[in-house]
Amino acid sequence: MMSTSRLTQLITSLLLIAAAATTVSATDHIVGANRGWNPGINYTLWSNNHTFYVGDFISFRYLKTQYNVFEVNKTGYDNCTLDSAVGNWSSGKDFILLNKSQRYYFICGTGGCFNGMKVTIRVHPLPSPPSSAVAASEHSTSTAAGKSIFNVAFVVLASLIWLGSGTICEF
Repeated sequence: MMSTSRLTQLITSLLLIAAAATTVSATDHIVGANRGWNPGINYTLWSNNHTFYVGDFISFRYLKTQYNVFEVNKTGYDNCTLDSAVGNWSSGKDFILLNKSQRYYFICGTGGCFNGMKVTIRVHPLPSPPSSAVAASEHSTSTAAGKSIFNVAFVVLASLIWLGSGTICEF
């Protein structure tokens, strides 16, 4: 028979695995994908093909000797001006945390904005989890996350049944 401390360790480990399987991970949205932050790219089309959530990152990849990134308000975005700048980056590989549910405006401050180097994105709040187990089952069973939760629950339940059978030797 397995000792109580081993049983506790096993159950704790399985619960940690279950928690890890249900964690939501942030997405890094690379502006312009493989074309990066450069003139002549339709960033409106790029941003319309992405869904941004609080906790995601937006990253800009560019030649740091030629371009940069400024976060501005709508007026700064529309007019390609830096008067309203609330942030700026110039490393050539900038990772910006999207920590609020709002519209963000980014432009290039070296003149590239006038050549299309500007992008606006709408960041959505994270979806709320369902309020009951029944609702969670109905809404997530067809998703990979729902399947992962089911698989982890099955492993936990099978382990507990196996442990209860008394066939396990102590380590």
